[in-house]
Amino acid sequence: MSDAPERYPHDVLVIGAGGAGLRAAIEAADKGASVGLVCKSLLGKAHTVMAEGGMAAALGHVDDRDSWQVHFRDTMVGGKLLNNPRMAELHAKEAPDRVRELELWGAVFDRTRDGRILQRPFGGHTYPRLAHVGDRTGLEMIRTLQDRAVASGIKVYMECTITHLLSRPDRVKGAFGYWRTTGRPVVFPAKSIVLATGGIGRAYQVTSNSWEYSGDGQALAYLAGAELMDMEFVQFHPTGMVWPPGVRGLLVTEAVRGEGGILRNKDGERFMWKYLPEDRRNEYAATDEEAQHWVDAQSAGLTTDARRPPELSTRDNVARAIYTEVREGRGSPHGGVFLDISYLPPDHVRRKLPSMYEQFKELADVDITTGPMEVGPTTHYMMGGIRVDAETGATTRAGLYAVGEVSAGMHGANRLGGNSLSDLLVFGQRTGQAAAASAAEQSEVPYVDPQAIQTAARELAAPFEAGSAASEDPYRLHEALQATMGSLVGIFRTEDDLDQAIRELTDLRARWDQVRIGGGRAYNPGWGLVYEVRNMLIVSEAVARSAKARRESRGAHSRIDFPDPDPAWAKKNTVARLAGDKMKIATTPLPVLPDELRQLISTE
Repeated sequence: MSDAPERYPHDVLVIGAGGAGLRAAIEAADKGASVGLVCKSLLGKAHTVMAEGGMAAALGHVDDRDSWQVHFRDTMVGGKLLNNPRMAELHAKEAPDRVRELELWGAVFDRTRDGRILQRPFGGHTYPRLAHVGDRTGLEMIRTLQDRAVASGIKVYMECTITHLLSRPDRVKGAFGYWRTTGRPVVFPAKSIVLATGGIGRAYQVTSNSWEYSGDGQALAYLAGAELMDMEFVQFHPTGMVWPPGVRGLLVTEAVRGEGGILRNKDGERFMWKYLPEDRRNEYAATDEEAQHWVDAQSAGLTTDARRPPELSTRDNVARAIYTEVREGRGSPHGGVFLDISYLPPDHVRRKLPSMYEQFKELADVDITTGPMEVGPTTHYMMGGIRVDAETGATTRAGLYAVGEVSAGMHGANRLGGNSLSDLLVFGQRTGQAAAASAAEQSEVPYVDPQAIQTAARELAAPFEAGSAASEDPYRLHEALQATMGSLVGIFRTEDDLDQAIRELTDLRARWDQVRIGGGRAYNPGWGLVYEVRNMLIVSEAVARSAKARRESRGAHSRIDFPDPDPAWAKKNTVARLAGDKMKIATTPLPVLPDELRQLISTE
């Protein structure tokens, strides 16, 4: 590539412009840092807009029995106690203030009768806890944060793909990438870099995630020497659309079940009763009548002692239940199950779930006020990610920070619905503050080695070079990668499948070196896919190797050959790191749970 790269130095560079990246950038700018915000697509198109149900915070507006202590307990129990307890504590304590702050910045939430922020129930949460805007909460979050970021004077670099982090032995010094619109290279020297690139969903064919979710941040951090943690824990959301094929996997928000949606198999059986964990059955309604009493009370905005319906079990449990029903021949015509909310008044359904009503009407010609939806599990969220410090979001590599879904620790082995949006706010604020403070300690923008830039530029241009007859197509590699992950590293796993997956991923990685593309450099989606496939191969290998190492079932990680939790794994996280040119998997002990926090979950 002959063009000299453009150069844009900043104190803090944030890569990723979803909720986490925007909140970190806002905080860093408020602390006086020069902030650059890079996004792979257009500002406002972040995957955060697809978060529909709400953001979890113990405001206590619907049920005043709620508190940060109960929220902490629910988060830890939902995560099978594999969470970083300090992260779960900070999240539970600070989420209410972050939600109120968002409201002050202009977010318009649904309201209680007395004018406070309304909260809805969600799976795994003891009390109604999710502040929401119908079923379009993520869109409202992005709108509000985007307006705030623009008003803060943050420099935004849109349609820019980062392919390399530029490092020296002591710390990460900058980032290298290219403009998708022109193909020209660009360099961002920076004192601090914050990764906020989201998850890895495109490594799987059936996913609720948008095209941006290709594991970019995780792979960039790994290649720069940072550690990945708990990569075996991939969350499969229980309810994605299953028909028509073109929208298979598109999210059906948990709010449908939170508002009273019932799961039934092809025989009309309300099957979730069968799949409730024995040690948690007393938390759920024992009869249809009790479940309906709970739904009626929630619809009326009343507090009730009735237990919540079985459909509001944790996501990992509901996803496995649906998968099992389909596998055993009790699924719907298109390979899912039925989710029915049509027994509630049509006006109520359309008011509470406007996006779901429109989505099914337009895409599947189904009126959810008169009949059921067909739904099934879809790859949705990554609990694992870059290992970070609980207080600051600092990675194990100096100068590099991570926040949001790209990071690990907060959600343990299974994330509760609604915790992701409040996670973005709490740790976005903390990480932005820490990155700005670190940048302020440095007197000048770091020197970036020209040789490192030249090397990155050569690697970026390599796919355009003439190849042999054995040249590889990035689209075919991506399809093969998705097939491997879907069939061998899905909801249920075995040692033999994981071994085969690792072999296939190794072969795909060798083939990636021969990837060649044609066309020009401007608006060339194949070029972008080359590096996205590289990133997805790295994170997929980390998922498969970590899943093989954890010889037990816990949370979202289910091993058929090791179906029970193993006490020996109860207090260990897996860690993936680059050793030479190989991936090494090790374990690290969980942070110590202080006695005062242990008492909050002592009933478990």
